[in-house]
Amino acid sequence: MMNTVILGAGESGVGAAILAKKQGHKVFVSDKGEIKSKYKNLLDKYAIPYEELQHSEDRIFNADQIVKSPGIPDKVQLIKDLKTRQIPVISEIEFAAKHTDAKLIAVTGSNGKTTTTNLIFHLMKTSGFDVEMGGNVGFSFAKLVAEMPKAFYVLELSSFQLDGIVDFRPNIALLLNITADHLDRYDYDVKNYIRSKFRIIENQKTEDLFVYNGSDENMRTYLNNKKIDSSSISINEVLYESPILNVADFVFDLTNCSLKGKHNQFNMTAAIHAVLAVGLTKENIQKGLDTFENVAHRLEVVGEKNEVTYINDSKATNVDAVYYALDAMEKPVVWIVGGKDKGNDYSPIMELVEDKVKAIICLGADNQKIVEFFSPVMKIIEETQDTREAIKLANLYAEKGDVVLLSPACASFDLFKNYEDRGDQFKQAVLEL
Repeated sequence: MMNTVILGAGESGVGAAILAKKQGHKVFVSDKGEIKSKYKNLLDKYAIPYEELQHSEDRIFNADQIVKSPGIPDKVQLIKDLKTRQIPVISEIEFAAKHTDAKLIAVTGSNGKTTTTNLIFHLMKTSGFDVEMGGNVGFSFAKLVAEMPKAFYVLELSSFQLDGIVDFRPNIALLLNITADHLDRYDYDVKNYIRSKFRIIENQKTEDLFVYNGSDENMRTYLNNKKIDSSSISINEVLYESPILNVADFVFDLTNCSLKGKHNQFNMTAAIHAVLAVGLTKENIQKGLDTFENVAHRLEVVGEKNEVTYINDSKATNVDAVYYALDAMEKPVVWIVGGKDKGNDYSPIMELVEDKVKAIICLGADNQKIVEFFSPVMKIIEETQDTREAIKLANLYAEKGDVVLLSPACASFDLFKNYEDRGDQFKQAVLEL
């Protein structure tokens, strides 16, 4: 009997534990932190033993294989010790892929992953495909394989998840963009981060498809001396003239589509290439575009009060995502920004801020970097550590026809549980106006 130890008891780890149990493995889950009650309940339901607030090395080092949470870096001493002992350490994505024959569509990139993943899933689902969505969004891939077997899976994958793959091979891989992000995880070297993202295609074969952003400088540089084994589609430009989007000689009308902005025109182009490859018709794709609803926390219009529009873009946790958000704004902006800095360089958005932003509200535990960077060009910069206070401050400067935009450019962990918590608190504060 295979002895499988799962490190980390979040969505990824518990999903892997359930799948391992169903595969007849001896399973043990270990989490150095406190396990959330909903995951304890799942582990109890499947009679899977676990521990929290510690790692029992005697049990861990006796494993035949380790399935590691993507949140645990390889530089952690426990992982180093496991590799020294030549105990295989793989990701939940790798583990799940070993136990399904489904066709896999995998989406990665610094920005736009969630929107594009959701769109591909929606287009396929509304066209009658036997498909489910997961990975870095929704349920873990392993839990889907264990409990929701499908013919197709559409997976959003982070660089952290890709770091732990060995043989994982998506039939269709999408790489949307690469901008500096999570550099604290990659020794502050963007080249390491780029290599991590490109792992999505390292096992692809000639019959597979790679859709990528041909205008992305980081991708072009990386691919200069690399041979792609799969067939590939390079999106060098987006062919859009309002309201028409042209993709692969097909014409799509975006009049009724909820996705706005240049970045989403690219995301739609990439998604359409992917679904054309699995057999969707032009008519089915148009129907899906007309009925798609944008995901929460990504340029989500919360509402309008006193002719001021409130937009929740809490998922914009890096500078590039904020660039796309500001670029999509057509009205003056009161910008709520801040959080846990990840080594941000704000210079790429300086021109947009000067052109579109009338006031900055800093919502973070430490706002010094933002204040110092933008104070030469922005007269109004306020600071707070409370969401409701941020909304009150924004309302002091927002006038009829303006937009209050929460687009933080930073991680949420200084003041919030996660970006969803930050976005939910923003929405609640708006509703209370």
